[in-house]
Amino acid sequence: MTQAMGAPLTSSFVPARLPARALLAGGAAAGPLFLGVGVAGGLTRDGFDFTRNAISQLSLGSPGWIQVANFLLTGVLITAGAVGVRRAIGRNPGGTWAPRLIGAFGASFLVAGVFPADPGAGFPAGTPDGPGTMSAHGAVHMLAGTAGYLALCAAFLVLARHFAAHGRRGWAVTCRVVPVGVLAGFAASATTVAAFTAGAGLGLLALTAVTTRLAAPARPTIHTHPYRGQEPAA
Repeated sequence: MTQAMGAPLTSSFVPARLPARALLAGGAAAGPLFLGVGVAGGLTRDGFDFTRNAISQLSLGSPGWIQVANFLLTGVLITAGAVGVRRAIGRNPGGTWAPRLIGAFGASFLVAGVFPADPGAGFPAGTPDGPGTMSAHGAVHMLAGTAGYLALCAAFLVLARHFAAHGRRGWAVTCRVVPVGVLAGFAASATTVAAFTAGAGLGLLALTAVTTRLAAPARPTIHTHPYRGQEPAA
C-alpha cells in the first residue's frame, strides 16, 4: 500500500535526476503562475466578473485553452514540488505524508484542466445570469478541486509537525493557520465567489512560501562552549 501511494510522485512527470532545490523551485512557481494567468485572463475576458465568476471558468470559450494549459502546467509543477518536498524532508517528521498530499493537490489541477467548469453567472459572454445545470464534467471539476484543497490543508498540518520538530515555531503556526483561512474562504463562497478565489489563492501562495523555505539551505546550529572567552582559573 505504501509503495502504491508513493508511486505518483516518481512518475514520468518528474525526471529522477533533478535536484530537490530545482523541483522545489518549480513547485514554488506554480501558485504565482496560476494566479497571474488567472487574474490576467479575468481582466481581459469580456463578461468576466471576479465577484461572480470563478477563475476556473476562464477555461471556457475560444481563449479557454490558455486557462486549460494553466491548469495542466500548474499541476505538473506542484507534482514536481511534491517530489522536491519528499527529497528535502527525507525521513524526518512529515516526510511521508506531506509530499503525498501535495502530490494529490497537483493531481487535482490536472483533472480540473481536463474536465472544465460549467458556464454560469453571465460567463462566457451571453450566458444567462443564473447558475445553470451542473454537467458531468462540471461535477468532476468541482469534486477534484474540493478533494485537492482538502489534501493541501492536510499537507499544511503535516508540515506544521515538521517545522515544529525543527524548532521553527513561526512556520509551524503558519501551517496551522492557513488551512483555517482556506476553508473559511470556501465557506464564504456562498456569499461571494471572490471569497472562494481568495481562499484558493491563499493556499497556493502559502504553498509557494513553504516550498521556498524548504529549498533554502538549513542554518547550521552553533554550539557555544560554556567556558569560551573565559580565562582558566589559576
